[in-house]
Amino acid sequence: MSTASPTPPSTPSPSSSATPAHTNHLATEHSPYLLQHAHNPVEWYPWGDAAFIRAKAEDKPILLSIGYSTCHWCHVMERESFEDEKVGAYLRDHFISIKVDREERPDVDKIYMNFVQITTGGGGWPLNVFLTPDLKPFYGGTYWPPQSRQGRPGFLAVLERVVELWTTRRHDLDASANELAAKLQSMAEHEAANAFPAGERELRGAGESFLHEFDSIHGGFGGAPKFPRPSQPLYLLRYARRFDSADARKAVLKTCDGMAAGGMNDQLGGGFARYSVDERWLVPHFEKMLYDNAQLVQLYLDAYQTAKLPRHAAVVRATLGYVLRDMTHPEGGFFSAEDADSEGQEGKFYCWTRKELSALLTPEEFNVTVKHFGITEAGNFVDHSHPHPLPHLNVLSLVGPALSAHDQTILDSATRKMIEVRSHRIRPHRDDKVLASWNGMMLGAFARAWVVLQDEEYRTAAERNLAFIKSHLWDATTKTLAHRWREGHVEAVQIVDSYANVLAGVVDLYEATVDPRHLEFAISLANALIERFYDPKDGGFWQSAPGTPHLLVRHKEDYDGAEPSGNSVAALALLKLAAICDRKDWREAAEKTIRLFAQRLHQTPQAVPHLLLALDFALQEPKRVVLAGDWTCGSTAALLHAAHSGFQPHKVVLGNRGPVDAFSRTLPENEEFTQAYCCTGTACQPPTREAAKVEAFLAAK
Repeated sequence: MSTASPTPPSTPSPSSSATPAHTNHLATEHSPYLLQHAHNPVEWYPWGDAAFIRAKAEDKPILLSIGYSTCHWCHVMERESFEDEKVGAYLRDHFISIKVDREERPDVDKIYMNFVQITTGGGGWPLNVFLTPDLKPFYGGTYWPPQSRQGRPGFLAVLERVVELWTTRRHDLDASANELAAKLQSMAEHEAANAFPAGERELRGAGESFLHEFDSIHGGFGGAPKFPRPSQPLYLLRYARRFDSADARKAVLKTCDGMAAGGMNDQLGGGFARYSVDERWLVPHFEKMLYDNAQLVQLYLDAYQTAKLPRHAAVVRATLGYVLRDMTHPEGGFFSAEDADSEGQEGKFYCWTRKELSALLTPEEFNVTVKHFGITEAGNFVDHSHPHPLPHLNVLSLVGPALSAHDQTILDSATRKMIEVRSHRIRPHRDDKVLASWNGMMLGAFARAWVVLQDEEYRTAAERNLAFIKSHLWDATTKTLAHRWREGHVEAVQIVDSYANVLAGVVDLYEATVDPRHLEFAISLANALIERFYDPKDGGFWQSAPGTPHLLVRHKEDYDGAEPSGNSVAALALLKLAAICDRKDWREAAEKTIRLFAQRLHQTPQAVPHLLLALDFALQEPKRVVLAGDWTCGSTAALLHAAHSGFQPHKVVLGNRGPVDAFSRTLPENEEFTQAYCCTGTACQPPTREAAKVEAFLAAK
């Protein structure tokens, strides 16, 4: 139910003007977020030596402001404060001001987000933190309004108070900054918990905890605002299988159906918004992030394998259709995000008024559409962040019963008209940078969609994306993976999330194709991941490569939030790759990482749902389907589909060629056709060409 939309300009700024009065040090940057602020009256610097040297030379405090280009409240604060001439002048006189794109520098963001969370009890973006010239934080918060309201101090008042304290109580500020820096360092140090291995106790406790939080009315976990957090339902499907929990299975399927029917799912164009502001999945925060959609595709594929309901496959197809149409670079890379705002107002691109639809549709189309999508005269969405919100806006959601064939035909006619009208609206800003980490997630999603749904377009997209990564982000000589590419420019900072997620995506692609070239690349990535980020002493993976400059502390991220942590992704990917290649060293690194965070798994499993996937995989020897023969022939594709048709998280699928384990390489081939060996360890059933036998082997507990 979607058609092509006009391609938006590559870097539209929500606050751009034809003749900017100001240009600051961000004008030569490549991040869309930094470029949005390049003409603020604030004298912004990017994160780097120029700003730090000046701060020390002039002995001024630093204002560090962190956000991202599709962040709605970042736009609001820019419009209200950073575009204000008085604020800009005050910052120029009293501060060194630095802008950071959190998506390009998650390592910097993590340090100062931790600070704000421990000092205020909350966090979010925009993140605004005041630092000493040696980068130690002493005060911070998130969004501040231009004037004091609703218990929040006005931003200029905050600046004036900081300057007063800097001038009159400098010794106290320095002492506080030193103390807080020491606390941040202690938070970054994990005690190796090798004597406390995690096991089934943690798996059972986590599942019970998640089910306790389950919203049995609307689906999802917790209340408003409600985030999808795909790792949580992904784990519950594994919990359901391991512990025969019908309740867990039902909870996941209800959650999937609730999200798909709600306004968080773009009912016309496909793709999911960031989260729902209410508990019903109705009114979204409209920004669309690549990482959310990649993870949700994986969830709906698991749901489809579990229940075989066509509506779950339809969600996968609609979501991937959106990505291919609106979020794909001509060479195959995937763009990062789309904004919540269009023409400065949240939701304007996506919403409809009853009056607008009445003028567009025939009476019969109008009646079916209004009933099906829940359209009212009053509307169901108001952009409270805008001083002049548009009236009577409706977010589309599915509210009625299943349509008859006649009504479905009428609705299809209506939605074609609506899509055509929407295609001529001004689209939200698109962040067109290509992040290795998020591309790895979507690479894996397309790979699995190909082998589960058998749509050749998805395999092509996955292969093209991997070619893009190899061409633009991977240096084959130095075996390094850049974090970001945009318009030919590479941000070469080394982040574990990039290596871990691309590794996971390539492993998914190998299991979907058994092409040994993909396995060879996965091995190169795994070796680079271990060499650059792994801590052999205590276990776990550092977020940044050693020697990364200007970091107050170095972290091992252990929180699976909107994105799973690099540690969780690396642990699961290495466990799978170890099983395919029989590499005990990779398995030991993954298991040592799990042990490092065992206390977290035991005490607060809600914080590490993706690590639970790794633990679940580690506790059970995976079944093995070895395809002996030419991976390019049609008989291989049929057996691959059989191996991936049902939900079996404790398996690996591999060929008998290339750098697989030694035993698999000994399995004999038939010259005429591919045959499958269904194995547990080195015990294999007789080879078969029958898809049903492969499916039965994997379905058995």
